[in-house]
Amino acid sequence: MNYFDHSATTPMRPEVLEAMTPYLLEQYGNPSSVHAAGRSARAAIDKARRQIAQELNAKPTELIFTSGGTESDNYAIFGAAEATREKGRHLITTRFEHHAVLHAFEELEKQGYDVTYLDVPNTGVVSLAALQEAVREDTTLVSIMFGNNEVGTIQPIAAFGQFLRERGILFHTDAVQVFGKQAIDVEALHVDLLSASGHKINGPKGIGLLYVRTGVKLAPQTFGGEQERKRRAGTENVPGIVGLAKALELMIAERDQQQDHIKQLRSVLLTRLNESGVTYEVNGVEGLPNVLNLYFPRIEIEPFLIMLDMRQMAVSSGSACTAGSVEPSHVLSAMYGEDERTRASVRISFGHGNELAQVELLAQALQDVVKSFQN
Repeated sequence: MNYFDHSATTPMRPEVLEAMTPYLLEQYGNPSSVHAAGRSARAAIDKARRQIAQELNAKPTELIFTSGGTESDNYAIFGAAEATREKGRHLITTRFEHHAVLHAFEELEKQGYDVTYLDVPNTGVVSLAALQEAVREDTTLVSIMFGNNEVGTIQPIAAFGQFLRERGILFHTDAVQVFGKQAIDVEALHVDLLSASGHKINGPKGIGLLYVRTGVKLAPQTFGGEQERKRRAGTENVPGIVGLAKALELMIAERDQQQDHIKQLRSVLLTRLNESGVTYEVNGVEGLPNVLNLYFPRIEIEPFLIMLDMRQMAVSSGSACTAGSVEPSHVLSAMYGEDERTRASVRISFGHGNELAQVELLAQALQDVVKSFQN
């Protein structure tokens, strides 16, 4: 299988599994226990927390380990909305957020909150002016994703953050697709809350984190214990936390080289498609180099993906949370409205392990399959 769906999930690297294994087999103590086995587990968590905090320019005490990006998004949104509801019940997000964010806001609407959904232009980049126009006196929380999971466009988070910080409005960003791939400085971005996940950076599934700026109050979403400084009850996932830190360490060490390699792969694929005479358009402006969303006129997406799969090419029609659905992409619908491309676009996402020879095979497979529809 030639895997080009790294935005959905990534293969865990052997080095990550190696780092996790001792905490699965030998050092299995509960980090809340006071004996040696517990202290060993606690030390591993503390080390990982310091490593990750350094990469984010955050304090170790500002990180909460979670089960992944979805829980982090939910905790940030529900926790912040509830903690600030006496100040106001107006919230802002965009129409092309991940469903972990969109569905959380839809639930809050049922609870009486007023949510403004910012429109998204076909560039895939929301303007500061649009956010400024939407803010009201009773606005308490804004959530805008850093890098989009379907088209890869990057939002001007620092500009948003500075504007909102000056007005005392909490700002959350889903940085799941950016974490590890680009340097993130939470201070420079002026964010109050930031979500990240392990399985998007060749780490384990079932582990993520939420950055919570010092002084920001969140209503707890789980009850039962005093873990994570009384902010998230439940025994910590020690192997997952260790694996997350190791995966991030590897990403940082290889980041510049890997990004240059991915840019080359992207360029070669587009060059080959241009040479083949295939009709296509790129959705959105370029942002994350590893995410490429292509519109192929006149294709039918389900048979298209099946035909690629039969050629051992794994790509996606959109976000993983809508896999198996024939509904149009909500991201592309937000950008383009009722357009054929919302049902005729493919996401190709590159990552660790992809090589030039694979891209050449992908280009040939795309050429063959697309032409079977377009001819």
